[in-house]
Amino acid sequence: MITPLEIQNKEFNKVVRGYKEEEVDGFLDLLTMDFEKLLEENQRLKEQLKGMNSELARYKNNESTVLETLEAAKALMGDISASAEKRAEILLKNAELDAELITREARESVERLQEESNTLRNRLNVFRTRYRTLLEAELEKFDVLGAELFADKDMEDLRNIMDIKPVQTAPVRLPEENSFAGRTLLNIRKGEEI
Repeated sequence: MITPLEIQNKEFNKVVRGYKEEEVDGFLDLLTMDFEKLLEENQRLKEQLKGMNSELARYKNNESTVLETLEAAKALMGDISASAEKRAEILLKNAELDAELITREARESVERLQEESNTLRNRLNVFRTRYRTLLEAELEKFDVLGAELFADKDMEDLRNIMDIKPVQTAPVRLPEENSFAGRTLLNIRKGEEI
């Protein structure tokens, strides 16, 4: 490439019918100045292009960093989502197990209360039967004792004087020996504890 200095120092051969030297020199001066401006502008544009290329490279690097960050964020969100789903499943399973445990404990408690209720009912029935048997035995003793007391002649006279009528008592029906009450009565008479 030709330089402005070469244009300035260029010497032309002189001929008889040539151009005016001052006009050629003036034109060459103008051409040299324009060419220098073009070279300076070209240099400036090259430097500007170099700066823009470095900026472009930096932006491309930033773009790849941003893309990598986005991919990492997507992966992290996926991990967080999967972790949250697993945690929700675990919490749901724990809640189901707790509910099952509470239900089982409630059933066992109801069964236990029913067993206690049945036991208390049976004990009440046994107590009622024993008490009835005891009362019937005591009534029988009173009947026997009353009959012995009023059997005396003196008592008969006393009864007549006071106009007391003998009390009619219904015969006491003792339970059969093979029934629960009968066995209980037999045990009480024998002095055994039931």
